[in-house]
Amino acid sequence: MSSIIVVEGIHDEMRIKSIFPQAQVLTTNGREIDPNTLSLVKKLSEDHSIIVLTDPDGPGEKIRSVLSQTVPSCQHAFIRKKDCISKNKKKVGIEHAKKEVIEAALSQLLAPQEQAVFTIFDLYDLGLNGLKDSKRRRDRLSDLLNIGRPNAKTFLKRLNMLKISKEKLEEMVCTITDEQ
Repeated sequence: MSSIIVVEGIHDEMRIKSIFPQAQVLTTNGREIDPNTLSLVKKLSEDHSIIVLTDPDGPGEKIRSVLSQTVPSCQHAFIRKKDCISKNKKKVGIEHAKKEVIEAALSQLLAPQEQAVFTIFDLYDLGLNGLKDSKRRRDRLSDLLNIGRPNAKTFLKRLNMLKISKEKLEEMVCTITDEQ
């Protein structure tokens, strides 16, 4: 099954095509996803795997969420914000990422799992939700896992996509706790 990479804008598409000339890329045309584009993505998902690669900002997260709801089987590639900042440091976008960063993101795809390993209660038990510094701890762990910087609910979904064991997660939480 071939893949289609869904990005936000034409500059993102041009960047992907400059690295992977044969790639099939579809743009959402920015913040608001046209219903026709969503229908097209859903139709394409019948014969292709859909890879979502959006900017690591609020609009990018919103687009990722809408696409996930439309095509629950879509795969996700993430790039850290610090890795896709423009040279003048005023813009964030996939188009500004280095070739190696994009290649790495597309080689580490996350996909939804049939059965969730982690629950919201695990996040509470590990101090990743419900405490004063939970957001900081989640952000640090998210950076280590390269899954963006989501809120607790989205963090849980992405954590379950990773296929890591509870033991491994506990080790990582201990590591970030020791760093304090």
